[in-house]
Amino acid sequence: MAFEAMLDFLEELQENNQKEWMDLNRKRYRAIRTDFVSWLDKMNKRLAELDPLYFDTPGKKAINKINNNLLYHPNRPVYKDHFGAGLDQLSKQGDYYIQIGVNRSMLAGGYWRPDNKILKSIRDAIDYNGEELLRIMQEPKFKLMYGGLVDSESRLTQSPQAYDSDHRFIELLMNKTFAVEQLLSRKQIVDKNFDDLVVESYLVLLPFRRYLNQAITV
Repeated sequence: MAFEAMLDFLEELQENNQKEWMDLNRKRYRAIRTDFVSWLDKMNKRLAELDPLYFDTPGKKAINKINNNLLYHPNRPVYKDHFGAGLDQLSKQGDYYIQIGVNRSMLAGGYWRPDNKILKSIRDAIDYNGEELLRIMQEPKFKLMYGGLVDSESRLTQSPQAYDSDHRFIELLMNKTFAVEQLLSRKQIVDKNFDDLVVESYLVLLPFRRYLNQAITV
């Protein structure tokens, strides 16, 4: 996968973020997108061989649209500043998310500001067995790669309804987002060992994702 070419294209796109420019560069965009889809197919196969519970996600299903949704967000640019995709994708949330972008590249997973039904299921799981989630998040490799939960500004300022303020897992229960991310540098992305990093990061993140996905299916 020519990630260097992808990043160069995205940089130019952000300087010319309009349909007219994209139309003139459509052939180039399609070539990069096709290359990315092929790379996703390869990663999909590698991960499926390592994880017996992996949900088959071909590249064409995994990849996200590069157009922003201007119907609901009219003030956004016409095009995103990244290519994004979700592997092991039973649902859009809870997948293994890969983003290659100009301003922010990452490997991530979990539930970003989920709806109330999903959030309640996650909190119920924590109430029942929060020790397991804490154990997963305190694993040295996990902490090194992913740190803690993202989006701390969306946390509640007091205990959620139905939970006492002295609940032993109150610090977890007050979160409204249960997702983690590993930020990537351009150097990491274009490195010849990037595929191996993606695989390793998937395996490190897997127990965290499995915990959450099980929480919402039980």
